[in-house]
Amino acid sequence: MFPENNGYVVWVSYALGPYWGFQQGWMKWLSGVIGNALYPVLFLDSLKSGIPALGGGLPRVVATWGLTILLTYLNYRGLTIVGGIAVCLVIFSLLPFVVMGLLAISYLEPSRWAVTNLNDVDWNLYLNTLFWNLNYWDSISTLSGEVENPKKTLPKALFFALILVVLSYFFPLLIGTGVVPVNRELWTDGYFLDI
Repeated sequence: MFPENNGYVVWVSYALGPYWGFQQGWMKWLSGVIGNALYPVLFLDSLKSGIPALGGGLPRVVATWGLTILLTYLNYRGLTIVGGIAVCLVIFSLLPFVVMGLLAISYLEPSRWAVTNLNDVDWNLYLNTLFWNLNYWDSISTLSGEVENPKKTLPKALFFALILVVLSYFFPLLIGTGVVPVNRELWTDGYFLDI
């Protein structure tokens, strides 16, 4: 509807005026800064079971700052390099799960998939994690002015992206829970490295 590079700021400005459009842009930027600060920490949490030194102290501080500076520099270099690096990171992130899935087929115990206790679920944490994992889908709207025929292209791209995201979460969780005994206390950041 708004084929220009302002996305949600334009939507809110159109509906509520420029003051609230600015507030939306400011809050979204702040949310992005806070959210992006989590990625180096989550990455290091994933590595700490394989590299215990990254669990704390000076090595963790140096690694966190190093990753933050590297990612900031890559963003500074521009969208083309960020896009290429993003594709490489997706391959780097998903490849271990593909290998894990293929190696795990003979070890799967489907009966583990039915083990549940809905009374013991931390629903606040579950819903917050689900929201965080599926956040930022509106960010593509900030580039809609760069897209040829955005009214047709963006819904199609988002549909396929949704399928890929759901599959990239569903299959590793299905394989992980089918291979290892269900012990929810062990499922913390980086537990897939242990699996």
